[in-house]
Amino acid sequence: MLPNLRHLRLFTAISRHGRLVAAAQELHLTQPAATQAVHGLERWFGAELLRRSSGGVALTPAGELCRARSERALAQLHEGAGEALRAPDAGARLERALTAAQLQALVEVVEQGGFGRAARHGARSRPGLHRAVRSLERNAGLVLFEPTSYGLQPSREAGRLVRRARLAAAELEQARAEVSASAGGSSGRTVIGAMPLARTWLVPEAVLEFLAAEPRHAVSILDGPYETLLAALRGGMAEFLVGALRQPGPGADVVQEPLFDDPLAIVVRSGHPLAGRRRLRNRDLLRYPWVAPRPGSPLRRQFEALFAGPPAQRWPPIECNSLVAARALLLGSERMMLLSAHQVRHELRTGLLVALPHPQGRVTRPIGLARRRDWRPTAAQARLLECLRQRARSLAEGLPSATRAAIL
Repeated sequence: MLPNLRHLRLFTAISRHGRLVAAAQELHLTQPAATQAVHGLERWFGAELLRRSSGGVALTPAGELCRARSERALAQLHEGAGEALRAPDAGARLERALTAAQLQALVEVVEQGGFGRAARHGARSRPGLHRAVRSLERNAGLVLFEPTSYGLQPSREAGRLVRRARLAAAELEQARAEVSASAGGSSGRTVIGAMPLARTWLVPEAVLEFLAAEPRHAVSILDGPYETLLAALRGGMAEFLVGALRQPGPGADVVQEPLFDDPLAIVVRSGHPLAGRRRLRNRDLLRYPWVAPRPGSPLRRQFEALFAGPPAQRWPPIECNSLVAARALLLGSERMMLLSAHQVRHELRTGLLVALPHPQGRVTRPIGLARRRDWRPTAAQARLLECLRQRARSLAEGLPSATRAAIL
């Protein structure tokens, strides 16, 4: 997950000093040891990073690509150590004492839910994992695992270190991707957290367009509840999220970028008694049962606003966050659902479902991107983001004209 951290610190020191000897002295290394360290780091990044000259040491183009990412990775570890110890000065001392092996062991144990599972998952010895984690605890003066009725559980400090280690690793993987792309190889990997509307149309179309030009770039699409996707974003396991934006936003560490306003409609099956209506009244909303979005979602708040609160009707709504299940419920009954017409565009085109206008006129929700404030995309990822923006701009034009006239 991480290269030798001392080697990484040496590389950033060389880039500051411009001389190998001065950097070696700063880290208390002999010149031969420093030279070996640089060679090891070059193998890890897969490229020559430094060139010697009469005036000292100069960074190669690949070295320039890796320098900024390496500094950002070390800054993440510095922040993580400070957060764990809640003291910047003590954090700096811990950051210098951390090793990649210790952090890797901690991440595996926390993410796998225990030492035994981590050992089996990584084909490592359980005593070896114990030694690495206990060594980190001694160096840090922290309790990283606490006994509970459920067994050993990671402490809050352990969670902070794991999150920052993940973010540091993500920075360095970005560097390796940029180095590989510059040599004509793979341009890296992007993990997209896709919320319901985004994963039905916007993200797949944008990804296909992007991969036509970048076939060597790996893309993974995650789905799941917003809270799970947000945790993946903050933990460095997703590069960005696409879907309904939260108002207010999730926090200062996450930047939201609106892409378009998504008009909402009342969706029913084509043979529904209200299917031909051009206008819905409040009493119409109470005559038929509903499929409701899950509590806590932006769409759920819009649903409750239809009734000025939870609907007071004799049929409790079916709460559903699965578009596949919601589609079956609508097609098989007289239930109604507040939904984005974009999410069921295929069913609207084929006439299986009908979109009725919102009783309150034009009602929309913002759809957009969410990313970490400190995330810096590679050139390939920037092109993927632009594909998403372009697809979003043309999304409304793909609705059937009758539907667009009804809801817009």
